[in-house]
Amino acid sequence: MKTFPVLPLFFLATLVATNQASDSPVSHQIHLLRPKTGSHGSHVPGFSCLSWRLGVETHNIIGWKTIPAACEGYVGHYMLGHQYRKDSKAITYEAYLYAKSLNLTKDGKNLWVFDVDETTLSNLPYYARHGFGVEVFNPTSFNEWVSESTAPALPESLQLYKKLLALGIKVAFLTGRPESYRKATETNLKNVGYRTWETVILKDSSYSGNTSLFYKSSERGKLEKKGYRIIGNMGDQWTDLLGTNAGNRTFKVPDPMYYIS
Repeated sequence: MKTFPVLPLFFLATLVATNQASDSPVSHQIHLLRPKTGSHGSHVPGFSCLSWRLGVETHNIIGWKTIPAACEGYVGHYMLGHQYRKDSKAITYEAYLYAKSLNLTKDGKNLWVFDVDETTLSNLPYYARHGFGVEVFNPTSFNEWVSESTAPALPESLQLYKKLLALGIKVAFLTGRPESYRKATETNLKNVGYRTWETVILKDSSYSGNTSLFYKSSERGKLEKKGYRIIGNMGDQWTDLLGTNAGNRTFKVPDPMYYIS
């Protein structure tokens, strides 16, 4: 497996420092995103990692357990390079334009639902040590990482969060993390700038054996039964955005590192 030594942790520290200026140059030593086919970069016979990532983001490639071994370097370069940040900025900017255009009632019931992992918090320091998704997911080691409460914010998502609050929109966090990690999750969110919310929903044991799609649909339904109007919903997985009670409009942020059904 390729290694990306000290760099990912340094890069992620830079992400935190640029929350208020996401266009600032990012200091890093890794090359920017390069195609793996064509006239630039290393050719992978019969396989395009760029095309694979497109298939993942458009929900045409589903049910996969790990990224293709041939794409470890490609995904690492993408996630640590400027393109990931540019893609995230394009999506969150569109989300803000949409929210700003709404003629909202002022009854405190307009709600925006955010996922947590790879949507509001970044686990890149963890995945950089585990091949950017080339290794089979290990829940034990990942939960040890979650317990540290040190995941940085995704700068573009944090900026969107602040803008939504300024528009008078309430925020809820809906995550597939187990309920037992509530304290670690809430501490992490507050430490990186997400300091207020209507609710943080974590997955309790009653959903054991159910898909993420079922869990998140059910919890959004509960929010609507409480009188909230889900005007926006943002996540990195299609299971965050499909199903019932998905909201008036959904926004998918990029994540080629893992797939959740």
